[in-house]
Amino acid sequence: MNRKELVDLVSEQRIPLALYATGQGLERPWATAAGMADEQTGRPMSLDTPLRVASNTKTFVAATILRFWERGLIDLDGPVARLVDPLFNALLTAAGYNTDRITVRHLLDHSGGLVDHTNAPEFFATVLREPQHLWTREEQVRLGAKFSAPLSEPGTRFSYSDTGYILLGDIIERISGTTLAETVRREMGFERLGLATSWWEISEPQPAHVEPRARQFFGDVDATGISASMDLYGGGGLVMSVRDLATLFAALFEGRVFDSPDTLREMLSQGSHDGAATYRLGISVDTVDGAEVYSHLGFWGTAAYYAPAQGIAVAGFAIRREARDTLVSVIRRLLAAEGWHG
Repeated sequence: MNRKELVDLVSEQRIPLALYATGQGLERPWATAAGMADEQTGRPMSLDTPLRVASNTKTFVAATILRFWERGLIDLDGPVARLVDPLFNALLTAAGYNTDRITVRHLLDHSGGLVDHTNAPEFFATVLREPQHLWTREEQVRLGAKFSAPLSEPGTRFSYSDTGYILLGDIIERISGTTLAETVRREMGFERLGLATSWWEISEPQPAHVEPRARQFFGDVDATGISASMDLYGGGGLVMSVRDLATLFAALFEGRVFDSPDTLREMLSQGSHDGAATYRLGISVDTVDGAEVYSHLGFWGTAAYYAPAQGIAVAGFAIRREARDTLVSVIRRLLAAEGWHG
């Protein structure tokens, strides 16, 4: 595939998309963007258009925990009971969760049996009815505990849980003594990597001279103005450009985040629970044309991939939730292409 074919591939989708590919396998980045970031103002999508990346945030929350682990600040296989806010521990215990058996690793790989509070019907009903409602960590943990008893015994089955990542966000703040936003920024090296269009909503101001966020949609709902507090505390929270997301993904997999290569190996290690084959510690695993790739998706329409065999990181944005499958298809076609050149 050459650069013109990449541009044509994105353009033929006839939806707003942005793609950025970088990594040690490329002499220079490949990138293209098409369509409008905001049709109302006529503002086009660009490589530096920021979007809410939602669950793409989880990868960097997990990596921050692993940064703590490599410095001996946390035991991945230690119980969360004494690490989380005592109120959260009490809420979970009252709902039947054995927090003395749920470990940090279980939260990272979604095997702790924790409910996902976003599956509670009243969660999205409130989001749509009261888009400016200011959610708190406590409110979301309380909602999850109220919604469901444990889904499984700890360490036995994969069950995706935003609530688990809220607990990880709380643990990060309690260990670091600073905000989740500040800690992730420092541990991931945002400034060192030159991530000029990335910030944590509410906790941090939008950087100067950065263009406005793209409008993002969920079906017919313009979700752009929904309070960021709905997805802020570890399961989501970051706003990034496609350039920054790909750059950070490449840095993570190419040895520019962790102090030791053993830490990345730990992050990618497979558990023994049911469903462990497709999700590790904050990262999904799959194959493209028989070659292993690592990835994560974001709810609103974002995706990031790293292909170790090629040394290529690709991040992509679509502004509509229902276009995410198309975006993933484009990225997978891109990674499967032979003869990157031009």
